[in-house]
Amino acid sequence: MTTIRDTPEEWEIRATETPFVGNKTSVRTDEVVMPDGSAVGRDYQVHPGSVGVVALDDEGRVLLIRQYRHPVRRRLWEIPAGLLDVPGENPLHAAQRELYEEAHVKAEDWRVLADVYPTAGGCDEAVRIFLARNLSEVEGERFEVEDEEADMEHARVPVDELVRGVLAGELQSNCLVVGVLSLVAAQKGDGLDSLRPAEAPWAARPFED
Repeated sequence: MTTIRDTPEEWEIRATETPFVGNKTSVRTDEVVMPDGSAVGRDYQVHPGSVGVVALDDEGRVLLIRQYRHPVRRRLWEIPAGLLDVPGENPLHAAQRELYEEAHVKAEDWRVLADVYPTAGGCDEAVRIFLARNLSEVEGERFEVEDEEADMEHARVPVDELVRGVLAGELQSNCLVVGVLSLVAAQKGDGLDSLRPAEAPWAARPFED
C-alpha cells in the first residue's frame, strides 16, 4: 500500500537569477532540468514563511480580524497571522507575537494544527497554523499598528458559523479556511489534546528553540 506523504526532492538547476528584490520577498527565476533532460524557466516568489493562529476561547469562538488586502481587492476576515521576520525564528514565538500585536491577547495552551504550502506552484511560502487556547487579554498598552492594520476590525465567531461561511464561499482567507477546517477535523478525530506540540519540528522552516 502506498504511503501518502509529501517527500523532499530537488531537481537540478542549471542557472538562477533574482530579477526583483522587495522589502520582505523577492522573485527568483530558475532553469530547472525536466525528466526528459530539457531545461525550463520557473519564476517564483521567495518568501520568509508565515504563522497563523486559530485562537479558540472558552465559549467555542474563534478570534478573527478583518483587514484590507490590496492584491485581491477585498476586505477579508482572517485569523491573526504574520511573517517569520528573522531567519531561524521559532514559529511559536512569532505566533505569540502576532496574537499580541493584532489582538492584544495571550494564550496558555499552544498546539500545531497544520503546516501548509499555500501556493506551491508559484511561491515557496510555508505556513504553520497554531491552535491557541486558554485566552486572556494582555495587560498594558496596545501595540501601535500602522498601514492596513490601523483599520482592522475584531470579532469572535462560533466555529459552526465559520464552517458554514467557508463552505458557502463567503470566507476565503487561506489560513482561516485551513485552520478552521483542521480544528473541526481534530475535534471530531482524536481530540485537540492529540495535536502536535507547539514546538514540533518543521522541515520547511527549521528553527532554534
